[in-house]
Amino acid sequence: MYQFEKGHFIMVKENEVLHIAELADIGISSAELGKFTEQFNAILEYFDILDTLEASEPLMRSLVNVFREDEVKPSISQEDALRNSHNPEDGYVRAPKVI
Repeated sequence: MYQFEKGHFIMVKENEVLHIAELADIGISSAELGKFTEQFNAILEYFDILDTLEASEPLMRSLVNVFREDEVKPSISQEDALRNSHNPEDGYVRAPKVI
C-alpha cells in the first residue's frame, strides 16, 4: 500500500484512508476523510524528513556520577533555627494540623 524510497514518499489517497478506517472499525464522514488524508500525508512527510537524517552511529555519553559524597557538615544550631520560626514549642516548630 505504501512504498517508501529514500528521499520521498508516495502520498496516501482517500480510498486508502477509508480502508484503514474500515479496518479499525472507525466511522468517518466525508469531511473527516479529507482532513484525515491530509493529516496522514503530513505525518508521512515528517517520516520522510527523518529518513534523510544521517544516523550511522548512535550518540552515547558515559554517565559520570553527578552526586557529591554524603558527608556530615556543620549546620546551624537548633536554637538558631527556632529563633526564626513563628511558633517554636519544646525545641520543635509547631505547624498547623493538616488533614
